[in-house]
Order: sequence, then C-alpha cells, then structure tokens
Amino acid sequence: MAYISKDVPDIENLLALNPKIGKHASLKSSTTTKKVKKHWKRNQEKSCSDCGSLKNNFDDVKHTTLSERGALKEANRCLKCADAPCQKSCPTQLDVKSFITSIANKNYYGSAKSIFSDNPLGLTCGMVCPTSDLCVGGCNLYASEEGPINIGGLQQFATEVFKDMKIPQIRDPSLPPLESLPSSYRSKIALMGCGPASISCGTFLARLGYSDITVFEKENFIGGLSSSEIPQFRLPYDVVSYEVDLMTDLGVKVVCGKALSSGTMGLTLQSLRNDGYKAVFLGIGLPNPKKIPIFEKLTQEMGFFTSKDFLPMVSLASKPGMCACKSQLPSLHGRVIVLGVGDTAFDCATSALRCGAKKVFIVFRKGFTNIRAVPEEMDVAIEEKCEFLPFFSPKEVVVKEGHISAMEFLRTEQDDEGNWIEDEDQSVKLKADFIISAFGSTLHDDSVKKAFEPLKFNKWGLPENNSETLQCSEPWVFCGGDLAGVAQTTVESVNDGKQASWHMHKYIQSTFDLKVPSQPELPKFYTAIDLVDISVEMCGMKFANPFGLASATPTTSSPMIRRAFEAGWSFALTKTFALDKDIVTNVSPRIVRGTTSGHTFGPGQGSFLNIELISEKTAAYWCKSVTELKKDFPEKEKSIYSANVYHMGSLEHMGHMDHMGSLEF
Repeated sequence: MAYISKDVPDIENLLALNPKIGKHASLKSSTTTKKVKKHWKRNQEKSCSDCGSLKNNFDDVKHTTLSERGALKEANRCLKCADAPCQKSCPTQLDVKSFITSIANKNYYGSAKSIFSDNPLGLTCGMVCPTSDLCVGGCNLYASEEGPINIGGLQQFATEVFKDMKIPQIRDPSLPPLESLPSSYRSKIALMGCGPASISCGTFLARLGYSDITVFEKENFIGGLSSSEIPQFRLPYDVVSYEVDLMTDLGVKVVCGKALSSGTMGLTLQSLRNDGYKAVFLGIGLPNPKKIPIFEKLTQEMGFFTSKDFLPMVSLASKPGMCACKSQLPSLHGRVIVLGVGDTAFDCATSALRCGAKKVFIVFRKGFTNIRAVPEEMDVAIEEKCEFLPFFSPKEVVVKEGHISAMEFLRTEQDDEGNWIEDEDQSVKLKADFIISAFGSTLHDDSVKKAFEPLKFNKWGLPENNSETLQCSEPWVFCGGDLAGVAQTTVESVNDGKQASWHMHKYIQSTFDLKVPSQPELPKFYTAIDLVDISVEMCGMKFANPFGLASATPTTSSPMIRRAFEAGWSFALTKTFALDKDIVTNVSPRIVRGTTSGHTFGPGQGSFLNIELISEKTAAYWCKSVTELKKDFPEKEKSIYSANVYHMGSLEHMGHMDHMGSLEF
C-alpha cells in the first residue's frame, strides 16, 4: 500500500543527508572505529612505515596552488590595507592589493598585468617565493582565524591564467617607437647568464627601448638556477621558458653555449668590450659548490653528490622540454643523508625520494630554531617522511669496497658566547648509501675569475659593487643575483635585475651626454589587449570606456569623482542636488549593510543599501567642482552630468536641462 504521506525513495534518501537528532548517545568501540576509519581517512597515517613510493612522481606538491573558486574566495578576504605591509615586504614592490582586487573582480588579465609590470618573473615567483618570510609574513590577517592571505597562490593563479592566453608582450604603446629613439638606445648590451636576474634586467631594458640586447648562457638550456636546481614538482620548465619568451617578445636575443671564461671558446669582459658592448650585466650566479675537506676525494660513483651535481641531473631527466638529451634520474636506493638545512637541502631531500631513496635523513649542525628554509619547504619534507637530525657536524665518511657505507658525526653545542662548537666526546655513526652535500655555493673557478678582469673583488671573492646601483668597479659593468652578494631568493635576484636595468640606462645615456629623469620611470607590462578600443557612444557622446560613476554613493563628493578620473574612469553622474532656494537641510546619509551579506563584514560584504535622496552639497559647490575637474581633466569635457536638479518652480540659469530633468555641465 502506497503512503501519500511518504515521499518516494529517491526523495527520502536525499533527505537522509540532513542531520537528525538521535534519541540516545552513540556507542561504538575505539577498536572498531580504528578499523573503519582506514576506509575513509584522506591523509596518511602518522605511523606509516611504507606510505607508497614517490619514485618518478614529479606532480605539483605546492600547498599554495589555487583553483579559480579558491582564488576568488581568497581574494575576497583581502582587507586592502591603506598602508599595506605585504607590499612593503615584497623585494620587487608588487602592488599586491591591486592585483588581488583585480582577481576578486574576475579581471585576471588586469591582475597579471599588475604583477608582470613590477616582476617579469611573476609566475615563477608565485610558485617558489618564500612568501611566509616576505609578503604573507606581513599580512594583517596573520592573527585571524583564517590566517593570512595566500598571496603566492593568488599570484600563481592570475599569471597562469594569462599564460594560457598565449598573448605576447609589447612595449608601452605611449612610448616613442624604436626607430625614433636616439642612437644611444641602439647600444650593444650583454647579459651574462640566463637566470632570473638577467631575464628581469633584459626585460626592463627592452621596455625602455634598447634594441640590441643579448643574453649569453653557458648551458644549452635557459633559465639558470630556476631550471637546473628547482625541481619540476615546484617549478615546471615550461614556466621558465614562458617568461623567457615574454622577454624575447621585446627583441632580446638569447645565445646558449656561451660561457664567461678565460678559455679559448669563452667570453671575457675585455672581449665583450672589444666587440663594442657598451654595458655588461653579470648574472651568472655562484656556479661552484662549497665543499669541506672530508669530501675532496669522494666521487659520484662512490655515492657522493653536491647539490650542484645532483639537482641539475634530476632536472634534466624530469623537466619536459629542458633538454633534447635522454637523461636518466640519478639511481638511488637505501638510505640517503642530505647535509644542510636551507631551501636547496630540502629540494635535494624530496628529489632523492623521487630517485628511489628508501629513507632520507636531513642532518644539520644547528637546531630547529636556526633552520634557514621557509616553512613551505620544510612542511613538504615532513609530509614525505624525511627524518630530521639536528646538532650534528660531519666528521668522517666511511667507505667500504669503493662505496659509501656510513658517516660519522660529532654532536654540536652552543657556548655562552653563542658560538657553535663540536664535542669530541659525543659522536654517532649513521649507515648511508648516498650523501648529498647542500652547504651552499661560491665562486672559485679561476677561469671565470680571470674572465672578470679588470674587476675588483671583495673579501668574499665576489665582484665589488654598489648595493643600490649594482655598478661594479668598472662603471660599464653591473652584477646581480647571487653574484652580487645580497640576493638569497629568486625574487631578490629579479629585483637586482630590475634595479640594475635603470642604472645601466642612466650610465649608457650619460655616455651620450643625455639625461634621464631623476626619479626612475621603468615602463610597465603591455600586450595587444591594451590596444583594443573599448570606447562607447551614448546619446551622441563618445567615452573612452564604458566605466563611469553613477550618483551616490560613488559621487557623494567631487573628490570621489577626481579619484575615479585619475584611475581611468570615463564619466560621472553627480548626486541629485537642489537650488539654494530649495536646499534640503539636515540631510543624513542612510547607508546600511545589505541583508544578502550574511555574517560577512568588510571586503567580502555582499551589498549595502542607500536611501539618501538628495545631496547636501549646494549648486555652487557642484558648479565650482565641475569647473575644477574640467580644467584638470580636459579630456572629460563632456563626461560630468547631474542625475537631477531638484527644483520647486523655474530653473535658474545654470545650464541646459534636457526633457528628463538631468543637467549637462
């Protein structure tokens, strides 16, 4: 018998998803729950001894990567702080709240344009920037329940969306064309190394109008350290290649297989000078690994790698498009010891797991409070079950039958003066099949140093340079990135290239007795999208774009209209106002929270309601305001209108009233 008071089974099953209040407390043993939860648990067990192999798995592991839904939700959380600390913490001075606002408005091109204007490697930095130590570390939402804004993820999202558009970069259309620029802009410029610093420098120089820029790269692939030493699961090669393409869109040439070296086939500063190069930028990084004496006689065949050996081998074998060669991943097995605790050490550790390592131990001299790597890197290593061994300093490598079998360490301690010392009475020996040393990089190649002549070197063996201009002891030579001695991250290297580009510009122009503005004026990012005519015609009047302000609240006062015109808005409609004889007094704005916002306050608020019927400003105020605005914005001559003029009786001689009652000034 069918019950009309019951829904069909499909409906009843659907409604069963709703929570129901039980009549009694639930009862189930913990033993049963432990068995059952394994079928539903999404994260790994803490006691997992074999959680599945990561071998050959180079999928994205970044916690910051966002979908469009996630990006829109995150962008709407931004407070858009008046004195935004996130922007002050960014080495390239990205307009963070601007690009986040564009994302919130679904203007993804506008967001990418803002990012690439200040950082030509905006996508790379969105993926690998240590944001917790930079912009995110300054976010005013850090202490809130939801935490700081995921700025890196938003930056990656916007620039990836633009990358998929496949639109090339162009110079600022408002600047003089290349052919009309002085001959100084045709000076030959050489950039040594195709890493982040040189890509940034070359991009900004090309935007300025220099048309004879060549990047020389010693390897047969582009991107420098970004390509060779940052793993595929953090930074894919096609991202680096894309940003180099954006640079070459502006006419910059890239020549691979040309190294800075005093050898017969190498380039030297003097040879570049003899070939007519007016200025040179050195962005070759620090090509040599730091080694301690106990490693001097160890080889790869014995199971020893430096990070400078290991990571490029991993990249060549795992990054599609980087190399036409058929490289193989380093074949690891068993136990791997990684020495060091910087970002590079963590890249070595997580890469070792993908090369076959069964267990990875990250060993370092100091404690957890002294770890230099950012939490983003460390968290991935922890999730992938790397083991951490602090307070150990290498003493000796044990080799048996031509292969590493173990390593001996001494316990380290910190004395009362803060110095780290080794305690000979405390030692430990760890079994190991492979050792990877990640103790940092330096420059000790004599052929490279000789190629730098006649540059002067500082006490650290690096070229002397001015930290503000990045100009070396020879005024026509500039350097940046790791080689300059200040940059420790990709984004800082990018900023070195940006900084150097302006001062190279000043130097080159000065050699032709030409002056440049005292304040830097680096051109921004443009594409053909910016050439599209979006003007509109309404009622016989043409506006540059269809964006305007309409009545209150956006035009409650004339300064609001001024700010809109400065931002590029095309027209404005003032609030309704009255003649003096009909002036309404005690006008109180009634702007309240809309009911559609739910519990959301602030930037994520859905709406507000306005029932202010008329402006409290006088006709004289608006007439004077409009006169000022027309004077300062002559292109807006026919762009300011009154929504209405409230009047009781005849209209005074203020302008022309159309049949709807609106007033054109």
